[in-house]
Amino acid sequence: MKPKSTRQPIWLPLAISLAVVAGLFIGHRISVNQYAVDSDRKINAILNLINQDYVDSTNLKDLVEMSIPEILSNLDPHSIYLTAEELKASTENKNGVTTGIGLQIEILEDTAVVIEVIPGGPGAKVGIKAGDHIVSIDDTIAVGEKATKGSLLKRLRGPKGSKVKVGIKRPSSDKTLYFTATRGNVPVNTVDAHYMLDKNTGYLKINQFGRNTYKEFIAAMKKLEDEGARRFMIDLRGNGGGFMEIAVRMVNEFMPDNKLIVYTHGRYKRDDLQWWSDGTGQFQDAEVAVLIDEYSASASEIFAGAMQDNDRGLIVGCRSYGKALVQQEFLLPDSSAIRLTTARYYTPSGRCIQKDYKRGDLASYDNELLERYTRGELDKRDSIKVDKSQQFTTTHGRIVYGGGGIVPDIFVPRDTSGLSGYLIEVENAGLLQRFALTYCNNNKAALSKMSDYKQFLRMAPSDDDLINMFADYAAKAGVTPRWYYSNVARDVIVTRLKAMIARDVFGSQAYYPILNRNDNTVQQALKALNKHKAVFPITENLDPKSIAQGRRNLLSEIKQRWHL
Repeated sequence: MKPKSTRQPIWLPLAISLAVVAGLFIGHRISVNQYAVDSDRKINAILNLINQDYVDSTNLKDLVEMSIPEILSNLDPHSIYLTAEELKASTENKNGVTTGIGLQIEILEDTAVVIEVIPGGPGAKVGIKAGDHIVSIDDTIAVGEKATKGSLLKRLRGPKGSKVKVGIKRPSSDKTLYFTATRGNVPVNTVDAHYMLDKNTGYLKINQFGRNTYKEFIAAMKKLEDEGARRFMIDLRGNGGGFMEIAVRMVNEFMPDNKLIVYTHGRYKRDDLQWWSDGTGQFQDAEVAVLIDEYSASASEIFAGAMQDNDRGLIVGCRSYGKALVQQEFLLPDSSAIRLTTARYYTPSGRCIQKDYKRGDLASYDNELLERYTRGELDKRDSIKVDKSQQFTTTHGRIVYGGGGIVPDIFVPRDTSGLSGYLIEVENAGLLQRFALTYCNNNKAALSKMSDYKQFLRMAPSDDDLINMFADYAAKAGVTPRWYYSNVARDVIVTRLKAMIARDVFGSQAYYPILNRNDNTVQQALKALNKHKAVFPITENLDPKSIAQGRRNLLSEIKQRWHL
């Protein structure tokens, strides 16, 4: 990629919040102008008055901690404050590594069950196995109503090199087994799954753009290519973003030379940057479909926007989230941080896809996705909200719009065919996952002999038996079977149960091949790929309204040129 300008580190104070923190932690004022100095004095005067004269004793540190997010909320929805603990967790996650013993757990009837043990991790090295029940951590009980997934994971994690003693109940032993593991670096995978959809099409599910995502992405793509993939489906649904530069590097793998990928524009010249393809991409000839939904945001939208604007990939699904604000991280003296919006990014056609917001009104911004549901946007393409005043064209003349996310080339409505009150009730109660865990525990001996999810599908109970088993389980948990509504959701429930059981036994790599069999978006994208709708350059406007508008624009241009 060819950046057109060089970004320099910036350390400018925040007018209010950084002054407060500086006054509290390092005792001197940071400012760039007299207004900031006056603000610093005013806030410190207020803090001193509270400290000296308020009726009750007050912890000023806690007061400041509560005030900083309130200050930032009056800027934009994505400028945020992170405590030192939150920053550490966020950094570890994005860097693709966390410090712990490498266990994935779920709560089943007030007990933590080990779902997956990361191969080669500290837990695997001491002998902890999938299906084990965690009953204690460092000799402190780890079961009961207070045993939440978050609280137990926090206790399992800790400084690298420290030890943690885990008490385990295992079906093969009457006694509690104890394992002492030394915490270490555990990889956090961002490519959840990759497999062949058919003999020509490779599928990748990417959950975020972390530090290691590009490396994982290339490894998965190469493996799929070796298995015969000549076209690819990149699933970014639910992917909330991550590092912009990682998304840029991934786009570059599909682009011919000298194609604009993304650019940013900010308040200062140093924030005006451009990224261009360098022609070294390994998959420039492959057909590509990119799956998005209303939770695909930020770096996901950079990826989808670049592929769409360059007519390089087919975008399938529903309108994306709409986040085009770029944050820069400023480390504060106590190891906390502020992620402050310093620029907006624009897709190659020149559009900014940031959805509307009002400063200080986070509630309306947060409710925007709910509004999409209520006005039927996820069910009908005609209900998609687009700003017709922000009309742009792709490299080869297709019409696209700015403001409020990426509108897909192929809209796929949400699948409501299996939606029923019974499904909603058992989902909200967490009964699908709990049943899958119970099934795995009750059938551990048989499941352990299976080589992969394909063998499990061949040997699994019939669909009728599985739905009846689940209905009995749900009834014991307090959800009365309503056969009409459970039959409406039958196929959905059976598919999800099989996918969850396979994931619990064989890992996430086994989950998506089962789930995607009945996924409308995946099937619509595969249908388009089979019809070669994604051959570069994509020149066909698949939306009839866009085709009609393009014809009108062409006719208008001809009339103007010939003075008709």
